[in-house]
Amino acid sequence: MRLNQCYNFQDFRKLAKHRLPGPIFNYIDGGADDETTHRRNTESFEGCDLLPSVLTGVKDIDLSTTVMGQKLDTPVYCSPTALQRLFHHQGERAVAKAAEKFGTMFGVSSLGTVSLEEIAKLVDTPQVYQFYFHKDRGLNTAMMQRAKAAGVKVMMLTVDSITGGNRERDLRTGFSIPFRLTLGGMMQFAMKPMWGINYLLHESFSLPQLDAHLDMGNSSSSIGDYFTNMLDPSMNWQDVEDMVKYWDGEFCLKGIMTVEDAKKAVDIGCTGIVISNHGGRQLDGSRSSFDQLAEIVDAVGDKIDILFDSGVQRGTHVLKALSLGAKAVGVGRMYLYPLAAAGQQGVERMLGLMHEELIRDMRLMGCKSIEQLSRENLRFR
Repeated sequence: MRLNQCYNFQDFRKLAKHRLPGPIFNYIDGGADDETTHRRNTESFEGCDLLPSVLTGVKDIDLSTTVMGQKLDTPVYCSPTALQRLFHHQGERAVAKAAEKFGTMFGVSSLGTVSLEEIAKLVDTPQVYQFYFHKDRGLNTAMMQRAKAAGVKVMMLTVDSITGGNRERDLRTGFSIPFRLTLGGMMQFAMKPMWGINYLLHESFSLPQLDAHLDMGNSSSSIGDYFTNMLDPSMNWQDVEDMVKYWDGEFCLKGIMTVEDAKKAVDIGCTGIVISNHGGRQLDGSRSSFDQLAEIVDAVGDKIDILFDSGVQRGTHVLKALSLGAKAVGVGRMYLYPLAAAGQQGVERMLGLMHEELIRDMRLMGCKSIEQLSRENLRFR
């Protein structure tokens, strides 16, 4: 299979599986524990049907939306994800350029492999900085100061990852940064030599947002250690309120799953929340994001911008989330598979296919703009 033969999520997934060593593919592909929530995230869309209107005159379609002060040409954005240059040597550079081409937002992670400053110089499209809450309060402040200096407009604090999820696929292969592979994991790398050649021929792997704080060259240090030792499980609402005030701008909480927490986000001055269960990678057995979306929109949708992610694989999934009241929809694996398979070309093909799907599906729904989507378009089984 080649890139031009990829037409959907599953095609990109197959191509990435063909090109990536098993441990790296499974890091992207896997979820926590039994992966029940991971599967449920996508399955939940199947219980919701679209009701199209006809003869509405839909020659011109406007997909634009504004979220947290950022004007987007399309309601689909690239969620922040870690370790991107591990999947393809272009990493965040490829994602940023592809997002700019389609006029949408993208996120850079604290565990990103290209610096905030370089990305800010590379593209003009809105950049979100995703970060974690550390035990070292000075580090939290320094990270916000650095983001502000780099021109980042939206700060996104991940609140569902105070400790790492139990990702058993990674345990079986020994995946970690630095690599501590099992024998089986090493054999899977040997079967995909082109990945290793590309990895060695390009710049050394690094985590520029954390280089001064995390020594990845030290064999005793790893991403797992970062989550275990550096992140603060005592983080509470007062801590976050202090950060919101310090940032004094667009501030979003990623990982909200209850009405009560959404209301608290409003109370402390957040301007956005992401309804998300981290793609099923944290608490297995938690509810799907889509199943929680409506009640959270009903509670706070008129007070805060609501974004949504987890399980999105189709343009129709996006339309269903928008119809329930989400302002924008994030994708993760959906762009990581094509990134891993083909770099910037892969991400651009994915975003292009998604754009075509959304235009076609909006016409079939009889809607000219995102504002015309509503729950009148939906029926739940």
